Amino acid sequence: MIRKATTKDIDAITLITKACAKHMQDQGIFQWNEVYPNREAFETDVERDELYVILQNEQIAGCIVISTFMDEIYKPVQWLTDNENNIYIHRLAILPETQGKGYARQLMDFAEQYAIDNNYTSIRLDTFSQNPRNQKFYELRGYKRLEDIYFPKQSQHPFYCYELVL
Repeated sequence: MIRKATTKDIDAITLITKACAKHMQDQGIFQWNEVYPNREAFETDVERDELYVILQNEQIAGCIVISTFMDEIYKPVQWLTDNENNIYIHRLAILPETQGKGYARQLMDFAEQYAIDNNYTSIRLDTFSQNPRNQKFYELRGYKRLEDIYFPKQSQHPFYCYELVL
């Protein structure tokens, strides 16, 4: 089951993202750290009505942000579509012990269907250049890799921008 997140869910979501960060770091992928993602980001996501959770046995197993807000860092990117009527995916996270069960796929299916149902032009996102599993996940879904962007507080390595034209 997928539903909108509430402020009551933020503690569980933060625990999931911290567990994901450690899980990635154990694999040599330094994508998330103590700076990002953070509680304030999730609070803003809830305020904007853009944060969703997936439940397993009534417990939160993961989350995704489906946003219409274009971050400043995305503005110089040469996207495949005009900068209007797009959605942006952020902070897709699945509790490490439940990874591999299709929850990320279900959340992306949900986001893509949401975009189609609401007549968005495309779905945009970024993923870490040092995370080949994520890159393959999005590329197999039809997302096209575009330009690199950098988040200096997170890593010296680039993040790859992706877009799926609907």
